[in-house]
Amino acid sequence: RDITSFDMEERYRAAMVLSGAGDALGYKNAEWEFCHSGVAIHGELAALGGLEKIDVQNWIVSDDTVMHLATAEALVSEWSWDNIDDLFFKLAANYKSCMKDMVGRQPGNTCIDGTNKLKPGLRHGKSKGYRIPFNPRGAGCGAAMRAMCIGLLLPQPAQLEQLVTIAVESGRMTHNNPTGYLGSLASALFVSYALQKRELHTWGVGLLEALPHAWKYIERATEPTEVEENRQHWGYFLEKWQDYVRVRGIADGKSQPVWPDDYGIEVRDRFYKSLSFKRWGGSGGHDAPMIAYDALLGAGDSWRELCSRSMFHGGDSDSTGVIAAACWGAMHGFHNVPESNYMKLEYRDRLENLAAELLKRSTVV
Repeated sequence: RDITSFDMEERYRAAMVLSGAGDALGYKNAEWEFCHSGVAIHGELAALGGLEKIDVQNWIVSDDTVMHLATAEALVSEWSWDNIDDLFFKLAANYKSCMKDMVGRQPGNTCIDGTNKLKPGLRHGKSKGYRIPFNPRGAGCGAAMRAMCIGLLLPQPAQLEQLVTIAVESGRMTHNNPTGYLGSLASALFVSYALQKRELHTWGVGLLEALPHAWKYIERATEPTEVEENRQHWGYFLEKWQDYVRVRGIADGKSQPVWPDDYGIEVRDRFYKSLSFKRWGGSGGHDAPMIAYDALLGAGDSWRELCSRSMFHGGDSDSTGVIAAACWGAMHGFHNVPESNYMKLEYRDRLENLAAELLKRSTVV
């Protein structure tokens, strides 16, 4: 469908609502997130009648959407760039509060530990209550899975520095490690690219070009002792993304992606697994947005293909699904998406209301 044939309101609404749908579909009440075989998942999907027959009414969203809602609700609260700390304290308070809504949602240990360390009431003195110590092990996908709405608030190329500021700062509230918080930057940036109608094959290079901006922010807004710790851990995310764009043949920012002759379910599972430091594709801050991006590159405007690639695989499928679906919705709206996949989605009203508020705020921020 011609991307100009539907309005921005639908694209914002689809980005938020389908992100939740992608989460619920990839999660399947914790059954599919922790199933390590994409073939088995596709078999179960077929037994249920296929994607078109899936009604998500009884498929709860995971921690991913609960934390994404927390991010979005902070973004549309009262704050200004002159007092950006107001936003950061609100984000910290929301992340801490949303952990009360995690029954059955499987929050990650790093998110739990990080939110426990946040002190949103601590607003004075040298320490800031929205900062936690650097974490050498904070490289998971928990920051990436909740940052897509930042790209809805700041969709313009000229807003890159602002997007970097919020993505990095919000990400390191739980994942104070470059691999963790740069995942937040990737998810936010990709949604902004989707709204800009930037050609998909250039997104990977665009992310790599944004990393120096993130580093400048770290140098400017981090205690000197932590700057060195960040420097020591910076290379992993960078190198993994450089490797990925080379493998896909898109490192020049001009070429179309190159695919293996066989890139079926089992082959994708093996490839996704190879990207991860945990051998669980999509569980890291680098590879959750990477697998989402890989799925977007291969799916075109097909919701079914996007789901197959980003939500129904043997890795951290809800986290890759929540990111991919947000980007896809920002590009394609609800094009050929079965209504049963999202109409009775948990928290749909909240997601839709936030989409409207984010669209409104995006014109004045």
